[in-house]
Amino acid sequence: MPPVLELRNITKAFPGVLANDHINLDLNEGEIHCLLGENGAGKTTLMNILYGLYKPDEGEIYVRGKKAEIHDPNDAIALGIGMVHQHFMLVPVMTVTENVMLGVEEKRYGLFLDRAKVAARIRELSQLYGLEVDPNRYIKDLPVGIQQRVEIIKVLYRQADILILDEPTAVLTPQEVEGLFKVLRSLVAKGKSIIFITHKLKEVMALADRITVLRNGRTVGTVTPSEVTPEKLAAMMVGREVNLVVSKQEAHPTEPALEVKDLYVADERGNLAVRGVSFDVRLGEILGIAGVQGNGQTELVYALTGLLPIQAGKVRILGQPIRSTSPRAILERGVAHVPEDRQRHGLILSFPIHDNFVLCTYFWPLFARGLRLQEKAIYENAQKLVEQFDVRTPSIFVPASSLSGGNQQKVIVAREFSRPIRLLIASQPTRGLDVGSIEYIHNRILEKRDQGTAILLVSSELDEIMALSDRIAVMYRGQIVDIVPAAQATKESIGLLMAGIHPDEAMKAAPTRPGEVERVF
Repeated sequence: MPPVLELRNITKAFPGVLANDHINLDLNEGEIHCLLGENGAGKTTLMNILYGLYKPDEGEIYVRGKKAEIHDPNDAIALGIGMVHQHFMLVPVMTVTENVMLGVEEKRYGLFLDRAKVAARIRELSQLYGLEVDPNRYIKDLPVGIQQRVEIIKVLYRQADILILDEPTAVLTPQEVEGLFKVLRSLVAKGKSIIFITHKLKEVMALADRITVLRNGRTVGTVTPSEVTPEKLAAMMVGREVNLVVSKQEAHPTEPALEVKDLYVADERGNLAVRGVSFDVRLGEILGIAGVQGNGQTELVYALTGLLPIQAGKVRILGQPIRSTSPRAILERGVAHVPEDRQRHGLILSFPIHDNFVLCTYFWPLFARGLRLQEKAIYENAQKLVEQFDVRTPSIFVPASSLSGGNQQKVIVAREFSRPIRLLIASQPTRGLDVGSIEYIHNRILEKRDQGTAILLVSSELDEIMALSDRIAVMYRGQIVDIVPAAQATKESIGLLMAGIHPDEAMKAAPTRPGEVERVF
């Protein structure tokens, strides 16, 4: 029986970059084929070709044994191919229902859009797959995690036979990831076929029937989980051995760098999202914020970085109170911010990379004299950071929008880590990054801590919180349920706290924790 999908000798070049170099890939019916590779390895480009967003320079595509001409996504959808993109393909000013039905509109009497029918189907899918979404909410009002759910629902709604999922778990909680895996397994049991792109080796080992690894636009090999270990997969991806265990020294915290007392913050719709939160972060330590996304973490970070107003409460940064302070004023106090939404708050996508590197420092004497920017210094700074943080780009002059998601994240991390800081507020700092980049950024975060920087780490990756934090605060429904020493925490106890279980009950499930913790991979 022929594969349901074959990609033969697919080649695609962009100015200065050979993204895909004669790649071959096939997918069988009822199979989950995982695609691994570093950022910029060519995974997303390959899938964009399959979905009709790019045209290959060379190569052929066969669907169910027949040569396919895919000129645009409509052709792909007609062939039963659906794609969940890493960067959301949603219209912010439209509702969930309108986004889901866009391009496949349901009509009553052939004239009127049948939003009620589509909304009912969305509720059915939401309940069936554990992807609860309000069909009547506007996309612009939804947090990142909920927007990802909408993208998944869009594909399920179209009943595609071949599903492409590009980093679909990047913004999901561990419970949601397991729920998604159950959905995917049930889909392949009924004959669906899935290409699953991820940088997380645990997901590959748990989910894949076969694994294809790309590096520098070429196929390194195709294996089954039984043939490899996570360490071998990491080496295939990166081309070197990668340490998959975080080993950190004991923290030596000093005075508080961030003090939060009875903080109240409303979200962008005016609803109270943070309710009476109190904590501190001291110089030389990492305080991790754990919690299911949507429990106030986003609004907390926004308030601390000047992106949302404080309704009530007190915040002191490096001993100075803040109330209605602008983001620039906060940054100038020695605060760095890695935002959870890199495209909305981390970058100006239309700007070249070299300008994005100086968004926080363009007014420094090094980069500006009066109203005139010092272009040579800006270019030299960009080139240094590209090399130091291994940003995969053909040039420092290309727009940030042209980079892969992981390389966009590297630009932000490079910019924030390369200037003098006393407090780092990092929200999802490794979202979308490959295992080699995660190792690098984790080491840099720990290096900052050991140099005396205070770090507030917000992550939906519980492994990341457990591995890096010295103390762990758990948020539930806008409040901090408990703050526990990381050495006394386990996934089970933190998971119960994330569900709102009383701290005493949660800590009963806390066996002794080993000294070394596995990295997020």
